[in-house]
Amino acid sequence: MKRILFLTMIAIFSTGSILAQKSALRDAKRALGQNDLNEARTLTQQASANPETATDPETWKVMGDIGNKAFDNERTKTMLNQNANEKVMHDGLMESYKPYLKADSLGEIPDAKGNVKNKVRKDICGILRANHPFYINGGVYYSEQKDYKKAADFFEIYWDIPTQPMFESQKEIFVLDSTYQTIKYYAIISAISAEQHKRALAMLERVAKEPFIGNSAYKESDVYELMASEYLNLGDSAKFIETLNLGAEKFSDSKYFIPNLINVFIRKGESDKAMAFLDRAIANDPSNSCDLNSVKGALLAEKGDYTAAEAEYKKALVQDTNCERALENLARNYIIQAQELKEITATLSNRQQQVENDKKTIELYQESLPLLEKLEQLLKGRNMPPEELNGMLLLLRNVYYNLSVLGVDKSAELKVIEGQLNLEN
Repeated sequence: MKRILFLTMIAIFSTGSILAQKSALRDAKRALGQNDLNEARTLTQQASANPETATDPETWKVMGDIGNKAFDNERTKTMLNQNANEKVMHDGLMESYKPYLKADSLGEIPDAKGNVKNKVRKDICGILRANHPFYINGGVYYSEQKDYKKAADFFEIYWDIPTQPMFESQKEIFVLDSTYQTIKYYAIISAISAEQHKRALAMLERVAKEPFIGNSAYKESDVYELMASEYLNLGDSAKFIETLNLGAEKFSDSKYFIPNLINVFIRKGESDKAMAFLDRAIANDPSNSCDLNSVKGALLAEKGDYTAAEAEYKKALVQDTNCERALENLARNYIIQAQELKEITATLSNRQQQVENDKKTIELYQESLPLLEKLEQLLKGRNMPPEELNGMLLLLRNVYYNLSVLGVDKSAELKVIEGQLNLEN
């Protein structure tokens, strides 16, 4: 008899606890109806923390309604040209989102008979559909406040809402146009600005898998450029190179992927691979001959193929007669050959061979002179700082000096250069 009485008391207490929490939920709805949002928040927090009501979709639906009410209150003021609290408005919008998702997910749990009776979905779908555009405003607001993490949150929710399971059967209600695509980009850029690089990378990988909609904010190739950059920020060199290769295949006209791959292979000492990509880059972008052919010439010169290097530098100069990189590299190409020939000559005992070598050495130095003299004028013409100009002047001095030693009088020119370098005795 005592055991029966004890169990009955447990049942009574348990029922009383459930009733108390249900009452708290009713009171929360009442407070919400009276626009007492703080009281409503306190009561729903209690209900959400209690095991008896924490799994009730209605608990989370009311919690979402509180945030939505805060949003609606301030939005109504803006519509009536009254002073509205923008922060309260946008924070209310954010406050509503996750509780609505949780309410819907709980509503999808089958009952004891295996039936799904989601009583909250219709209302939540209607509210989220109506509120969808306002998440852009929240993102813009927090961008202006320089709170880029929150800006990313708002923009990402705008991106997410049409993909939620509750809209699976009615995707057509959302217009997924260029604006939608642009907001994805804003979400990514905001995450990068907030230095949330792992988050930004996850977004980039996601957007790369989704259909791309043309827009005025960015190109599809920009996604892969940012992805490569984020892998670099995270120190994942393997993924960085993999993304560069993918980008090079997908966007052959891009000026980002192939040049970066070329730099990677140059740093790794894989000049043959660098050369192959250089040929592709030159074919894709002949207008960039100044840089690309100059780099190819430098790689050939490193291999000791001065003739082939000379041809590449001259191609660059045909495209752009003022290509500073090609002017300097071609001059160096001649100087290096002259110096190597001088060293060989120093080891010879055959006078006739020495004379012939000296003649060729002079020719090489003289080939470099007009290139360096033109480069000097170009650099001075754009007011290059002396400390940067001095490297080129030392190169020119070297040529004047060696020609003078070889019997070609360049004493006057040498004196001028040494004066500029403050090397006069």
